[in-house]
Amino acid sequence: MKTILAPLVLCAAIGAAVAPTVQAQTAPAVASADQLHAMAKRFAPVELRADVSHLSKGDRAAIAKLIEAAKIVDTLQLRQRWAHNEALWNALRKDTTPLGRARLDAFWLNKGPWSNLDNNASFMPAEYAGIRIPAQKPEGANFYPEGATKASLENWMNGLAPEQKKEAQWFFTVIRTGPDGKLRTVKYADEYRPELEQLAKLLREAAAATDNASLKKFLNLRADAFLSNDYLASDFAWMDLDAPVDVTIGPYETYNDELFGYKAAFEAYVSIRDPQETAKLDFFGKHLQELEDNLPLDKQYRNPKVGAIAPMVVVNEVYGAGDGNMGVQTAAYNLPNDERVIRERGSKRVMLKNVQQAKFASTLTPISKQVLGPADQKDLDFDSFFTHILAHEIMHGLGPHHTKKDGKDSTPRQDLKETYSTIEEAKADITGLWALQYMMDKGLLKDTLGQGAAAERKLYNTFLASSFRTLHFGLGSSHARGMAIQVNYLLDKGGFVAHEDGTFSVDFKKIKGAVIDLDREFLTIEATGDYARAKAMMDRYVVIRPEVRKALDKLKAVPNDIRPAFVTADSLLK
Repeated sequence: MKTILAPLVLCAAIGAAVAPTVQAQTAPAVASADQLHAMAKRFAPVELRADVSHLSKGDRAAIAKLIEAAKIVDTLQLRQRWAHNEALWNALRKDTTPLGRARLDAFWLNKGPWSNLDNNASFMPAEYAGIRIPAQKPEGANFYPEGATKASLENWMNGLAPEQKKEAQWFFTVIRTGPDGKLRTVKYADEYRPELEQLAKLLREAAAATDNASLKKFLNLRADAFLSNDYLASDFAWMDLDAPVDVTIGPYETYNDELFGYKAAFEAYVSIRDPQETAKLDFFGKHLQELEDNLPLDKQYRNPKVGAIAPMVVVNEVYGAGDGNMGVQTAAYNLPNDERVIRERGSKRVMLKNVQQAKFASTLTPISKQVLGPADQKDLDFDSFFTHILAHEIMHGLGPHHTKKDGKDSTPRQDLKETYSTIEEAKADITGLWALQYMMDKGLLKDTLGQGAAAERKLYNTFLASSFRTLHFGLGSSHARGMAIQVNYLLDKGGFVAHEDGTFSVDFKKIKGAVIDLDREFLTIEATGDYARAKAMMDRYVVIRPEVRKALDKLKAVPNDIRPAFVTADSLLK
């Protein structure tokens, strides 16, 4: 799981592209060059830098190889996102007109012809260079046969033997139509063989260059995994990674599979570890079981033995690729998603501090001046912002990860299907808020966030402002849909209060109880695998209400997110 601190749909003429909107259009207009430039301004340009002065000669050589490998990941993710993505990319690169260059820029920003900030609506004509472009990104991306319906795929999967069904639903397989016209399962190692062989070669070269044993071990095992399709050993090695150069590379997140949420997209983050900031986070690891034992959830569903203390690291990003650099930038991530690893070891949380600092300065600070009253604006606090992101990532690892359906073992991901990502992101948000309040009450955050009324004001007012930052993206992502549930529920419970001038405030007499009630609902849905209950919650709360729209309308001039220039990576490659 990742936190993007965010994902509007194209306006009828896209002329108001800098303003968020949430009603999908049946026939999006084709964007002009000027309109595409206006859409691009929703991303504030920033330069991402990381201190590499302390790296050894071997680690400098290794990180250069890893950046090369990450660029191959971009190619893989393009292919996974849509069957015709690479062909369209190649055609756009030949178009040197102002419109062609604007389309190319928009394509690369979104890794396809659909705008991430506009509910994945196309900014291209229905046909370009002989390629037919759907008005919306296909829900199944390129993980399933083009045109296959969800019902037909479910019927096929349900007719398979248990092990075959598990393989069809696994992270690292695609579904294809065989020569006989029948559906079949294909491993990533076979589907993407040429690129994975290149990746494996570069990772082995990086492993040979570094003098860090844990990095060397992970890179060699991940190179093997690319070709064997068995990622388990390399996932465990990644959990143990303790090196100045921090790298995450491979298929991980399942957001691109909007049909089922099963299939993992390739991504890469090449970063430098920040040991001083990482050391500050150790206190969370000491309280994971305590937090699990006190979750607002029926005791029968709590995990009596949370996996061994999972690593938590703070890094500064040097380069991002694939699903790790598409539209809205990731601020933190919690991996792996493989429940086998989570049950045994928990999951690793990686905080991208330089990305978070850029987002806080470029987007959240100006948003707070519009949605919070003058007295509350002074409570906006980077430490509260940063620590809640950490708590969000920790909460992905806590809570239910195993269910029983008809007497058989299952998981919330399988049971909740396409609703899982939304429910899980919202659960992580609100459980993170609950966890920070719990630790404040216990006096465990005195040295981090402080305690008492002043610390609580900073925490909740920063969370309130941050919720509008996420909704500023519309409802096109799991994160944003999850945030809509939270805001609307807390408004109904009186924890958040809307005012006539378009500002919002926190009712500190009601917010804590409302957070606990909502957290219990999310956790219970996951523990019971209740798909109908999840759908009903989304149907009720995944909307932008008029009072929220009034506040969002004031944010037209505020960038939605950042667009990084990887200046440190460029210097390393030179």
